[in-house]
Amino acid sequence: MKETPNLNYVDEVAGGDMEFRQKYITILKEEFPQEMNDYLAQLQLGELKEASLIVHKIKHKLNSLGLNDGHSLAVKHEFELRNDINLLSGEFTEILRGIESYLKTL
Repeated sequence: MKETPNLNYVDEVAGGDMEFRQKYITILKEEFPQEMNDYLAQLQLGELKEASLIVHKIKHKLNSLGLNDGHSLAVKHEFELRNDINLLSGEFTEILRGIESYLKTL
């Protein structure tokens, strides 16, 4: 079953503090598109180690959006990229596109 991004974790951490919640969402909406574009650009350039550094930053956002399986995939993808292996970029990019669409709804 495909995971769907959600704000359950963010809501739990915010504990009803709507200002905190909104700040977190704003940060996600500002940082994520650039990180995704940077990741895709590094892949296109064949800079797998650089791409792995970006995956490292993105993977924490996956957990905060309730994507535990996505986080596990990111951990494996990061490791593979560091070792010049690129087998999971299609699946990882699909997750990123899902997040991109979700953030536009917030």
